[in-house]
Amino acid sequence: MLIAVCSLKGAPGVTTLATALGARWPGQESPIVVEVDPAGGDLMARFRLRDTPGLVSLAAATRRRGGTEPNLVAQHTQLLPGGLRVVLGPVGAEQARAALGVLASGPSSPLRRAADQPGSTVIADCGRVDPDSPVLAIIRSADVMLLVARPHDDELAHVALKLQTAQQWSRRPCFVLVGDGYPTAEVSQTLRIPVMARVPRDIKGAAALCGQSISGRAPSRSALGRAAAKIALNVHVTSQQPIHNGTYASHLRPARPGEVALSVAPQSLAPSSGNGVVAP
Repeated sequence: MLIAVCSLKGAPGVTTLATALGARWPGQESPIVVEVDPAGGDLMARFRLRDTPGLVSLAAATRRRGGTEPNLVAQHTQLLPGGLRVVLGPVGAEQARAALGVLASGPSSPLRRAADQPGSTVIADCGRVDPDSPVLAIIRSADVMLLVARPHDDELAHVALKLQTAQQWSRRPCFVLVGDGYPTAEVSQTLRIPVMARVPRDIKGAAALCGQSISGRAPSRSALGRAAAKIALNVHVTSQQPIHNGTYASHLRPARPGEVALSVAPQSLAPSSGNGVVAP
């Protein structure tokens, strides 16, 4: 399964959420988080890791070998504390975009091939996306897209403006709110789309996932970790729902006139009144 995590505006914590999903993925699977943000990656600096292997070396190997090997992505991972496998994006946007020019082109990217292996999950941290983004091909090939936003006027204005276009990027688009701001139900009713989940405020949990040492704080016990585990379970269930004739899954489509837009996906989080994740 390939999951694309992205935003339309600002920095609502896409990398933190993608990392949390990988760290709290259900079952015995060992997911891989891949930083494909065209603006450059953050995890290398956060965790003080080497610059290789990573996205650049993966792109070079794909160029040489064609990207047909199903284990190619796994060969270019590093381990975060706790054992999560990650493919690190380069810090610079120029290098990131050059790598994406290789990885996002062609009929099947290495990420898609890796995600198609039995029992494999790849989580793509796509950063902020627009219609001209080089990462859009990866989002379109994903099984599920998580669109992340803070419930603030500026970010929601961009979501409202670009939502119809963004929904066409994926047949399983899911909307996740992060942080303080408008109530979940109000956002859902105004934008007329379901909200899959709202991530609670957890500064210490986010700091732990960002490489900072927090005494006595394990991601699995944090509010962020618990929320990520529930979202991961939701995503897993959502990806199994069949979609016919090019339509959206029923609980992910835009609400019809007069219909209550707030949906409750299986195991979804209850609406939260003013919680959020602070991610650097």
